[in-house]
Amino acid sequence: MKNATVLVKNVIKIVSISLLLLTGLNAVVAGVLFILDPSGAKMGMSVEYLKYAPFRSFLIPGIVLFVANGVLNFAAAIAIIKNKAYSHLFTIFQGAVLCGWILIQVMMVRDVNPLHAIMLTIGILLMACGYMLKKTDT
Repeated sequence: MKNATVLVKNVIKIVSISLLLLTGLNAVVAGVLFILDPSGAKMGMSVEYLKYAPFRSFLIPGIVLFVANGVLNFAAAIAIIKNKAYSHLFTIFQGAVLCGWILIQVMMVRDVNPLHAIMLTIGILLMACGYMLKKTDT
């Protein structure tokens, strides 16, 4: 039974790390592009997309995206790789941050697209993975 638990935990770690790195890379690239060009043109977007949001450019959203969903996702993945005791909490936190980011974005821009649903699902999966990482410790 112990071998099965180790296998399950390793699969959960691989899934968690993969999701964190995927979303982290996505956020770093998008964040950098928004910082370099706050008009959004480098991302194929227009500031018109922000007409209902409290921002007039993508600079602040780009910085927050880069840090909250980029750098911190990489840090959470590293915590899992290094078997840090808090890695399950960091994973849950990053899943919650991603879900919060998406929900706030949808409310601010008053638009929903398939990427929102995908990223919200990844956020929920990260929270579930973090919970399962803790459960497999017992």
